[in-house]
Amino acid sequence: MTSPDPVITALRVEHDRLAELASSFTDADLAQPSGATLWDVSEVLSHLGSGANLTHAALHAALDNRPRPDSDWQHAVWDEWNAMARRQRAEAFLKANHALTELLESLDIDTRVDLRVDTGFLPRPVDVTTFARLRLSEMALHSWDVRVAFDDHASLTPEATRQLLHGQPDLLGWISRPEQLDGTYAVIHVTTSAPESHFTLRMEDRISVDLRSPRDADGTLTLPAEAWLRLVAGRLRPHHTPEALTTTGVADVRLLRRLFPGY
Repeated sequence: MTSPDPVITALRVEHDRLAELASSFTDADLAQPSGATLWDVSEVLSHLGSGANLTHAALHAALDNRPRPDSDWQHAVWDEWNAMARRQRAEAFLKANHALTELLESLDIDTRVDLRVDTGFLPRPVDVTTFARLRLSEMALHSWDVRVAFDDHASLTPEATRQLLHGQPDLLGWISRPEQLDGTYAVIHVTTSAPESHFTLRMEDRISVDLRSPRDADGTLTLPAEAWLRLVAGRLRPHHTPEALTTTGVADVRLLRRLFPGY
């Protein structure tokens, strides 16, 4: 098991950066369309805030050795946040996410190694590294959703990118849409920068990544690592695509956008 420390540190970076920005928002800023389809900035903060409440509760349940809260409580949390005014969402997000970040930072060494947490959607409880990385993915991508509302050239933070590039669990099979391939299978050699990495994207009945370079590839995709993370999360629209992205062969970025529509 890898140490959760770098992931928790990256979560702190994400929180502090977004908290500083959110604290400065005017009412007009909170009403701006975000990078998340159909959500304004305040609704992204609401999603992150309610998620912080749910994640905090799941972690506390594991620490207390009791079941995580049931779905009725989860829906009540969502209803509470959905009913908030825009300004309330921003203020409540700051408190909820700060509390979650502090709780993760407070875990002692033995707990960070031994604790297992029920996520509610994975088949078995996960270690703290995986649990924190799942939250980091939410924070990094939705923080980008907020920042891109004011900066078309926004990118994921280097800290989050390093921790998420080849993090577990592999959710590509869950978030991808292989039916977009129309029965055409392909092997793509992917090369990333910052950090540098080489791996294989297997576009088959189930979309997956193989961390070895392919012997024979049907195409290549070269791009910054943070852009790869945004691509598979449905956040690499044409005006948010870096000039450094290049493709060869069957690696058509338009197809890849359809394959990864986002979540």
